[in-house]
Amino acid sequence: MKIERLIGILSILLQQKKVTAPYLAEKFEVSRRTINRDIEDICKAGIPIVTTQGQNGGISIMEGYCIDKTLLTSSEMQSILSGLRSLDSVSGTNRYQQLMEKLSVGESSVLASNNHIIINLSSWYKDTLAPKIELIQTAIERAEKVSFTYYSPKGESRRTIEPNMLVFQWASWYVYGYCTNKQSFRLFKLNRIIDLINTGEKYELREVLPLDLSAKRIFPAEITIKAVFEHEMKWRLIEQFGLWSFKEQQDGKLLFCFDFADKEYLFTWLLSFGNSVELLEPEELREEFMQIINQISDKYRR
Repeated sequence: MKIERLIGILSILLQQKKVTAPYLAEKFEVSRRTINRDIEDICKAGIPIVTTQGQNGGISIMEGYCIDKTLLTSSEMQSILSGLRSLDSVSGTNRYQQLMEKLSVGESSVLASNNHIIINLSSWYKDTLAPKIELIQTAIERAEKVSFTYYSPKGESRRTIEPNMLVFQWASWYVYGYCTNKQSFRLFKLNRIIDLINTGEKYELREVLPLDLSAKRIFPAEITIKAVFEHEMKWRLIEQFGLWSFKEQQDGKLLFCFDFADKEYLFTWLLSFGNSVELLEPEELREEFMQIINQISDKYRR
């Protein structure tokens, strides 16, 4: 939008003191003629812009003109900018980089010194994820419904929702909204969504139920297990469940005790350890797990 570009140009001038028209044109992906018109508009707004010709020429704000730049401390700015930088890793654009420059007006040192924290929210599905996020963001801003095919452990279904927010949790992206099919607020994982479209159908904003993202709420513990792991698997248990999830035995093996919400996930997780784990309890799951192992063995024997 033009107003955002004008603010962005002003922000850069406050930080760099003097820039060239080609630099601004490349920065905002517009023509030099557009930049010249933008500079005229900024002047009309009462901010004195000076243009000089020659080798050291450029565009600058008149010396002595002062604008109150920010009420945030350098530390606060750095925290904000770290978060904004992470959003570009998802969107695949430099939109938030430009916003960072606006927020750090007059504090160019903040941008330079803010490289000690890198937050990358992209995923293996970045090429398909970014368009989904962009479409959902637009739908939320316009209060328009979206429709998609959703794949879950319970099967495939076509859903239409009133999107309320995008959520990054458990290393994945989700959309939270009112599902017209189920008549309730639901959380949908973006990687399980295909054929996403904006229906263009408006919806009336309704009271949004609080979103409880606690692990106990989303993944209610229903299965308590005991398993023994080989010592070389210690790093995985620490990474995924923490040091307190197991006790080291005298023989060096690890006695693991934990609660799981889903039996299928539990079996898949255990299989990923190969012969470095033995499920001890509960007995009925041990028997079922042994049957799965035998079925796998039979398949490879054939």
